[in-house]
Formats: sequence, C-alpha cells, structure tokens
Amino acid sequence: MIQLKTLINCIDNSGAAIVECVQLIKRKQAASVGDRIVVVVQKQRSFGPESGPGSGVATSAANKVRRGDIRHAVIVRAAKKYQRPDGSVIKFGDNACVLINKAGDMVGTRLSGEYLIYSERPLSIFGD
Repeated sequence: MIQLKTLINCIDNSGAAIVECVQLIKRKQAASVGDRIVVVVQKQRSFGPESGPGSGVATSAANKVRRGDIRHAVIVRAAKKYQRPDGSVIKFGDNACVLINKAGDMVGTRLSGEYLIYSERPLSIFGD
C-alpha cells in the first residue's frame, strides 16, 4: 500500500533511482499495484563516472529525468499482500514503480527486476 510521502524504487532506465509519492490519482487512502500516482524524483541513478572531461555529457544524456522532477508513475510492485480473484496471493519485498508521461507511455525503455502483470482473461499456453 502506497501512501503520501512513501519512498519507492524506480525500476526503469529513465534515470530515477528513488521517487517519493506526492499524490494519489483517483484514490483517497492508499494505492496498490496498477494504480497511477504522482511522484517527485528524490535520487538520480548514475550511469557512469560523474567526474572527468566529457563524461558529464554522456551521463546527462542517459538520464531522462532529474532530481526534483514531478512525474506520473504506475505501481508495479507492492510489499503489501495482494490477492488475485483466483485466490492466489502475491507479495513482493519492496515497493516499485515505472515512470510514465501524461499519455501513459513509459519514459524509460527497459524494466529491471520482477513486476506484476495482471490480465482479465487467463493466459493459456496451449491456445485454447
């Protein structure tokens, strides 16, 4: 369950490492997996050495967001137990999110680690 002021790991390659929840969208109490929230980037991920001639350009070009940026995000992992309609229970070790733009597209291009994918229709590997 994600509340205001919760620190969340960012698992995409947008350049943010840790973000803080500042607003829940369409929720009053707490957000869970799949909900949209508004976040502020608290810690930026470094992609290489920050000192030295010429390295600042490559590092800043790799980061799509900076510290203090306000962005929208979708929660993909939550430490709170989550029960699916079929009865299975899922629990992760931490809280994680993915940054998105206002249209709903991901800011980054890759995801690292596990994340929850939920489909209304059960998936079948045999094509039934």
